[in-house]
Amino acid sequence: MYAKFFKRFIDFSLSLIALIVLSPILLMLIIIGAIAMKGNPFFTQLRPGKIDPKTGKEKIFRLIKFRTMSNKRNDEGALLPEAVRLNKYGRILRSTSLDELPELLNILIGDMSIVGPRPLLVRYLSEYNEEQRHRHDVRPGLTGLAQVNGRNALDWEEKFKLDVAYIRNITFLGDVMIIWKTVMSVLKHEGITFETEAVMKGFKRKDTSQYQ
Repeated sequence: MYAKFFKRFIDFSLSLIALIVLSPILLMLIIIGAIAMKGNPFFTQLRPGKIDPKTGKEKIFRLIKFRTMSNKRNDEGALLPEAVRLNKYGRILRSTSLDELPELLNILIGDMSIVGPRPLLVRYLSEYNEEQRHRHDVRPGLTGLAQVNGRNALDWEEKFKLDVAYIRNITFLGDVMIIWKTVMSVLKHEGITFETEAVMKGFKRKDTSQYQ
């Protein structure tokens, strides 16, 4: 009942309230980001969302975040490695998770949920086994069960097990606990994710179809 009827209403209401309350901080970060990044303060990237039951395919949406990496290039015009482009301002945003705030817009319009499996890269779609792909049975989340149980300390298989476990038992109290643990993790700066392959290797399929 909660997952089917009330979760989306709560997502919409809380994201709208958060955008209004946090609007001064968002405006400040837009201005500072434009200066620090010497241009567009936003980073957008196509990500897979919930599977459309009519087409059987994931909805591809544009994730929006604050940019944490510069566009520095070498003499040949190629972008420098991610670890080099992640500047001091970007590290501050990631350590405080402020770079994630624009995703409230994704939640408001219905591409994402507050709690759910994190939206990964489109190119990983061909790597999932049948069980892992069930993580797209629901909207992706700003935070999720995997994020409050290890985050980057987990390998891909462990993350996917937690994602699948979450979608099989979505409850209001469970979501509240995940949100609470997320807030505590952010305040304590625990398990900060950098979401770059310079830090964590990209996902590749393994023969791990059996989930306990």
